[in-house]
Amino acid sequence: MQNDSVIWQVINHGHCTYKVKTKTQNFCRNEYNVTGLCNRSSCPLANSRYATIQEENGRLYLYMKTIERAHLPNKLWQKIRLKKSYAQALEQIDEHLAYWPKFLVHKNKQRLTKITQYLIRMRRLALKPQPKIMTMPTRTEKRDTRREVKALKAAKVENAIEQELLNRLKQGTYGNIYNFDQKVYERVLEAAEEEAVKEADEAAEEYVEADEDEEDEEEEEIEYVNEDELDLAEEGDMEDYQAYSSDEAGSSGADDAEDSEENAGGSDDEEQGRRAQHAKRSAPQAGRRGSTAKRRRPMDIEYEIEHEIQPMRSTQSMQH
Repeated sequence: MQNDSVIWQVINHGHCTYKVKTKTQNFCRNEYNVTGLCNRSSCPLANSRYATIQEENGRLYLYMKTIERAHLPNKLWQKIRLKKSYAQALEQIDEHLAYWPKFLVHKNKQRLTKITQYLIRMRRLALKPQPKIMTMPTRTEKRDTRREVKALKAAKVENAIEQELLNRLKQGTYGNIYNFDQKVYERVLEAAEEEAVKEADEAAEEYVEADEDEEDEEEEEIEYVNEDELDLAEEGDMEDYQAYSSDEAGSSGADDAEDSEENAGGSDDEEQGRRAQHAKRSAPQAGRRGSTAKRRRPMDIEYEIEHEIQPMRSTQSMQH
């Protein structure tokens, strides 16, 4: 017949597989222990009448052990499934443990509460995205680093080879003996076109920016002018306009005179025309000076025109 006190005496003073000793307290690793402590009331081996709660795949079960089934090890524990509702599960515990010790009833209710709380937290965490932390050995990291360096070097070599081939293609080193891959050739042509379009866009943007800068520079400038200076500037402009109009009239008359002289005389009258033109240009200037002096009497100026006689060409030059 089973004696609980003898079993506890052996376990407490002797060897127990589930006992864990610490400096402050002893713990029990048995899965059926309701509190996790190593003491007389909580030991599942030293109590013929024992109850606990276990969680399996998110569901709670009530395990009970009685002395009547001590001779049947395969049927020692009775398993009862508890309901998902916390209140209904407490009612089930009160119903099945109605005549059991109050200590076991209280500890089973506490265990039910704690397990229910951590199941709720598990469900909430499952709905949130959690980062997966993975360990990476140092050897693997070094190996991956070396591979990356080699890959970068290989990529640079490939780019250099591609650039060299393009340069040879542009120079026509091998003539028409190339056998290109059509896809690669089209890709290179598209890249060249994109670069040309990009350069054109950049040039247009620079031109537009330069125009904008010039427009900004040509903004209005405010200057302050004295009244006396303004009157003098207007008088100077009027005199320049009169002189310009008289010069145009004189030049047109001189041109007509030159045309007529050329038709009549020839090359020996060119000097006479230039002197006449000079006289006509100086005449309006003298008149303008006379107009400024109101009390002066206008003077008549006569100009003498000297004709230069050129020697006649020899008969030999004419014959040639």
